[in-house]
Amino acid sequence: MIGEKPRHRQGNAPSMWRHFDVVLAGAMALIGIFGCVMVYSATRDQLQAAGISPTYYLKRQAVFLVIGLAVMVGVAAVDYRRLRDWALIIYGFTVLMLLAVYAVGHKSKGSQAWFQVGSYQMEPSEFAKIGLILALAAYCAAAKGRLSGRALAAVLVLAGIPFLLIYKQPDLGSALVLAAVLVAVLLIAGASGRHLALLGALTVVLAVGVVHFGILKSYQQARLTSFANAPSQPNSKLLATPAGANEYNVAEAKVADSNGGVFGQGLFKGTQTNLSYVPEQRTDFIFTAVAEQLGLVGSAVLLMLFAVVIWRTWRGAGLARDLFGTLVCVGVLAMIAFQVFENIGMAIGIMPVAGIPLPLMSYGGSSIIATLAGVGLVLSVRMRQFS
Repeated sequence: MIGEKPRHRQGNAPSMWRHFDVVLAGAMALIGIFGCVMVYSATRDQLQAAGISPTYYLKRQAVFLVIGLAVMVGVAAVDYRRLRDWALIIYGFTVLMLLAVYAVGHKSKGSQAWFQVGSYQMEPSEFAKIGLILALAAYCAAAKGRLSGRALAAVLVLAGIPFLLIYKQPDLGSALVLAAVLVAVLLIAGASGRHLALLGALTVVLAVGVVHFGILKSYQQARLTSFANAPSQPNSKLLATPAGANEYNVAEAKVADSNGGVFGQGLFKGTQTNLSYVPEQRTDFIFTAVAEQLGLVGSAVLLMLFAVVIWRTWRGAGLARDLFGTLVCVGVLAMIAFQVFENIGMAIGIMPVAGIPLPLMSYGGSSIIATLAGVGLVLSVRMRQFS
């Protein structure tokens, strides 16, 4: 009929796979392989000295990567629009997992943040990031780009529940990632400038209150301030206090970074890496293994790969055929970009030590699988931009 809007036909599966973003998926796979090599380089000598197979962490990381890539393709195969109806259920399930951690979760070093499944540890906080992205995207899309004060309050409650549960584990780093996702989604979802200004002022007041009333634990405060106080050279005397230990860790990371120069000391030849001087190098400080062994050139290659991921994800947001798809892509982009910025900034001594993994580079199965599941959502949006 004249004046009737044309209906978009549902494309068949083969035609949709023609729009599969090979560049995005390929960049993620390359980062994952890069991560396996760096995890191996950061752990092999230490494992060998302990009489353990030097490929122990390499094999596990490779298994995580393969599973994650399979999850990515599986999620991409599902029409993301179907997930809109299941978003709150998925969100609720992740919140239940966060609650279950307190009852049956594994406790280690004062933190109760994961389930022990055989020899593996599953962290619900990583999957809560995906659950929150879907919930925020679905709720804000239903508001059709016009968030009232009441709708904004509901969004803050949605984000606040997992934020508080993760913070109490305690896992400040993952909680900050949720905050970054919330801000990014609100910026695109149509929150008014007045509401955003009010939210910013409230955040500042809460931050001052948290510091003033000692809500943050002493070691958390030490982590957040260690980058500003860390010396240029490590001093073993710093290890006598929690604050000094964090400053020592940052100082060791800086030494590893500076050792690399332009071209690096060579793969498997890093002094700080081979002698295991950098703490938590396979997880929080994995970037120092890249900087020391491969130098500025290798670090630039890694950053370029992340830039490709961010570019293709942003492009997916722009090409999405509905607001829900746009907001899903924006949420995933914020999750990945914030973690990259914070982790690398932490490793070079310009950001607080927040315990945030470098996506697909840091050792850990939950982070890899959740990150690739998020990218799978972006791929699903891209594949259905014409259907």
